[in-house]
Amino acid sequence: MAFDPASLKFDSNGLIPAIAQDHATGEVLMMAWMNAESLARTLATGNVTYWSRSRQGFWAKGETSGHVQRLVELRLDCDRDCLLLQVTQEGPACHTNRRSCFYTVVENGVERITSDPMC
Repeated sequence: MAFDPASLKFDSNGLIPAIAQDHATGEVLMMAWMNAESLARTLATGNVTYWSRSRQGFWAKGETSGHVQRLVELRLDCDRDCLLLQVTQEGPACHTNRRSCFYTVVENGVERITSDPMC
């Protein structure tokens, strides 16, 4: 069956959450938003492009930092309202220069920065 992007459930702003995961390790790297055009660009080029809500424009991951994400596999959740992008990540995924954006741990109501070297 051919993939039809129109079958996805975008929110009222035309966006869908996209989770980037390292295809080799399974590590969750980041979450960002995509619209139909950023998804089309990603599928056409193999380089992940998101929609930046703050800049109101396309954000080709790594175009300024060099920390490019290359799409290995696109997966859809069962409700078709969230994307899982399995990627090859060059350099850190997070704008804080960490490997993953998920470096803050909450335990017993207290936040701490993880010492995990992957972050």
